[in-house]
Amino acid sequence: MAQPPAERPRNPVRVLVVDDEPQIVRALVINLRARHYDVDAAPDGATALQLAAARHPDVVVLDLGLPDMDGADVIKGLRGWTRVPIIVLSARQASDEKVEALDAGADDYVTKPFGMDELLARLRAAVRRAAPTGEDGEGVLVETGSFTVDLAAKKVHRSGADVRLTPTEWHLLEVLVRSPGRLVSQRQLLQEVWGPAYGTESNYLRVYMAQLRRKLEPDPAHPRHFVTEPGMGYRFER
Repeated sequence: MAQPPAERPRNPVRVLVVDDEPQIVRALVINLRARHYDVDAAPDGATALQLAAARHPDVVVLDLGLPDMDGADVIKGLRGWTRVPIIVLSARQASDEKVEALDAGADDYVTKPFGMDELLARLRAAVRRAAPTGEDGEGVLVETGSFTVDLAAKKVHRSGADVRLTPTEWHLLEVLVRSPGRLVSQRQLLQEVWGPAYGTESNYLRVYMAQLRRKLEPDPAHPRHFVTEPGMGYRFER
């Protein structure tokens, strides 16, 4: 089936692909360039860090299994100086390895084998989230089809009425809605909401997420806005 012509971005987005599998690199480079992205590729962690410093990519697609260092160490090296979005692309499926990458600073995690359309959608979302926001309150109001969050006033409206949230529910909601579409790890949520001494009490998150869903989701049993990524964390979708 013929594909529709790719839409050319106003300003080409630069992508750094870090992977030691030539077939995957080739497929990514072809698909990204066909959509008018600028692409650099690195076969190992050291080259990735050098290219990132020299070329300043807008987004990084990173394999964890590199020949010279672990991908988590590349993430930590990048996070020492840049907030560039990092999408992990890895065959590792163990929850602890996924959580380690997210806690190191990755923004998203895609498991190999992957669908190219899904990866490109995740990449576009990461670039959108990283785009600079305006001042004068822009971005303070978060609207979904079901409810509205006013971050400045610390209020939530649904069906024309205020929704009463506990302080813990509000804090959890605030952390999630400030990163729409981004996978937020369980450890990050626990430490931001309950404090740095917390990191493994996933039952806290299950309880409070269930309460948020009951108050804000149209169908709490089939959530649209507060999505669970099993073993990893949660994602807020508008």
